[in-house]
Amino acid sequence: MVSRQHATTQSALDRIRLYQPELTAIRRDIHAHPELGMEEHRTADLVARKLQDWGIEVHRGVGNTGVVGVLRNGNGQAAIGLRADMDALPIQEATGLPHASQTPGLMHACGHDGHTTMLLGAARYLAESRIFHGTVNFIFQPAEEGRGGALAMLKDGLFQRFPCDAIFGLHNRPGMPVGHFATSPGVRYAGAAFFDITITGQGAHGARPQQSIDPVNVACLLGTALQSIVSRNISAQDAAVLSITRIHSGDAYNVIPHAASLGGTVRTMTSDVATMIEHNMKRLASSIAAGFGADAVVDFRPLFAPLVNDRAEAMVYADCAAGLAGEANLRRDEPPSMASEDFGAMMDVVPGAHMLVGNGGSAEVHNHRYDFNDDAIPYGAALFAAITEHKLTRGM
Repeated sequence: MVSRQHATTQSALDRIRLYQPELTAIRRDIHAHPELGMEEHRTADLVARKLQDWGIEVHRGVGNTGVVGVLRNGNGQAAIGLRADMDALPIQEATGLPHASQTPGLMHACGHDGHTTMLLGAARYLAESRIFHGTVNFIFQPAEEGRGGALAMLKDGLFQRFPCDAIFGLHNRPGMPVGHFATSPGVRYAGAAFFDITITGQGAHGARPQQSIDPVNVACLLGTALQSIVSRNISAQDAAVLSITRIHSGDAYNVIPHAASLGGTVRTMTSDVATMIEHNMKRLASSIAAGFGADAVVDFRPLFAPLVNDRAEAMVYADCAAGLAGEANLRRDEPPSMASEDFGAMMDVVPGAHMLVGNGGSAEVHNHRYDFNDDAIPYGAALFAAITEHKLTRGM
C-alpha cells in the first residue's frame, strides 16, 4: 500500500487511476453476478470485504442488504454521506461481452455495478490519503429499482445510526462523454408511482357478447381516457407523464374474460400533481366501468419522491466536478428528467446533491445492450473524494 504522505502529493483523480485495473475487475465481477433489489447478498459481501481490507468500519444488513462503511479522521464533528446503488434489473443481457451476466434474465442494465465500484474507489483513496477531518459514511444502498431500498435504510435508522450533515450521489449518463459532468439546483428527477387497475365484468362465450359485461372494452376505453388527465387536468406549466405499460385480459380466442387489468407508471415533479393524477384516475376508472356495468379498483402506489438538489450543496458539488474536469466539461444547468431516483427519499431527510457522470457512447440505460464504461470509474470515484475533502476540510 502506498503511504499516506505520498497519496497527498497526487490529485485524487491521478491516485485513483492507479487503482483502475483492480476497480475494473471489481466492476466486471459485479456485472457478471447481478442481483435484484433486496437480494444483493453476494454484492454486499464483496463490498463489505473490500471496505474491511482497507481498514474501514463496516455495518452490514442496513435496510436488509445495505452496507454502510464508516471512516473517521481527526476529531472533527462534521459528517457526510456518499451513496451508491447496488441492484440489477430483470433483463436478459445481449452484449456478448466476456463479463456479461451469468444469471439468465438478470443484468446490470443501469450501471449500478459502476456506481458501487466508484464508491469503493473513493473509499480506498480516502482510507489511504486521509485529507479530511471528520466522518465519511459510505452508503451502499440496495433495491433502487422500484423496491424501496432508500426507505428501507431510512426505516432501519440510517441517519440516526450514521448522522450526516449532507449527502451526495451520482449516476452515469450514456451519451455524455467520459470526463464530463452535469447537474443543477432544484428538482432533478421526478417522483414516481406505479399503478394497477383491475376491471371486473362478466365473462361469456365469444359468440354471445350480449351475455357479457366485457372488461376488455372497458379497459380499451379507459386506456384512452386516462391520457386526458395530463392533457386536460394538469396545468401545462406542470410536468407530468402517465404511461400505460402493461395490459392483460383473457387466455382464449373464443372466451370473453370476466376481468382485465392495466398497469403503468406516473411521473411528476411535485407530490401535489401526483395526488391530482391519482384522484382523476380513480374517478375515470370508476365512472367508465360503472357506465358499462363493471367494477374498477385502482391500486396507486407512490414509490419515489422527487429528487431535489439543495442549491448550496449542488453549487459546491459542481465546483468539485469543475476542479476535476474543467469548467468546459461541466454543465451546471442540466434540465430535470422525468426518470426517477430512489436517492430522493434520503435527500428529503438530509440536504445534498446528485450529479450525472459521463458514460460515453454506450447504449441507453435499461437496455439489453447497455454496459458501464470502465473509463468513467476514476471520475466518479474522484468526484466522491473531492466533495469529501471540500466538505470535511482539515482543521474545520
